[in-house]
Amino acid sequence: MNHQLIITILGANKVAMLSTLTDVVSAAGCNILDSRQAVYGQDFSLTMIVEGAQSAIVRVELAIPVACQQLDLLSMMKRTKRHSKQNLEHLADVEFSGVDALGVIKEVTQFFSTFCVTVSALRLKTIQTAADENAQVKCKMVVSMPHDIDLIDFESQFHTLLEGLHLHGAIKQNH
Repeated sequence: MNHQLIITILGANKVAMLSTLTDVVSAAGCNILDSRQAVYGQDFSLTMIVEGAQSAIVRVELAIPVACQQLDLLSMMKRTKRHSKQNLEHLADVEFSGVDALGVIKEVTQFFSTFCVTVSALRLKTIQTAADENAQVKCKMVVSMPHDIDLIDFESQFHTLLEGLHLHGAIKQNH
């Protein structure tokens, strides 16, 4: 039976860091099921889920901290199970903006969950133009949608939600 481990690594962005970390995982006898990496300024973030036999997972759990110490990186790991590959075939860009209010992102993400839509990426910016004006929010997301979603109903209900939150926005499919 294969086991799974989520690994998150943070630190300064350095040449060959990704290849060193993937070599550690491979040498331990594990496969990388999925990963996401990003560079924020001069820093690097990597999250991956690896899979292997119990003994291979233990080897990764022991080897990653050593490699991270050598590369001056932070690492965190957690065992998990039943990972399913993310659907990257039915993606959409979601954008909305308007008057900022506490709980806007919570309302939108809860709405998405009712349709089994997951957020893959998010950017959020709050803008205060003048002291006497309400702050404005601008949000961009990449979402993954189930293949059987009724897009007309989803978009209609999304626009109704936005109206109720005094926002406006759009969904653009990326086939």
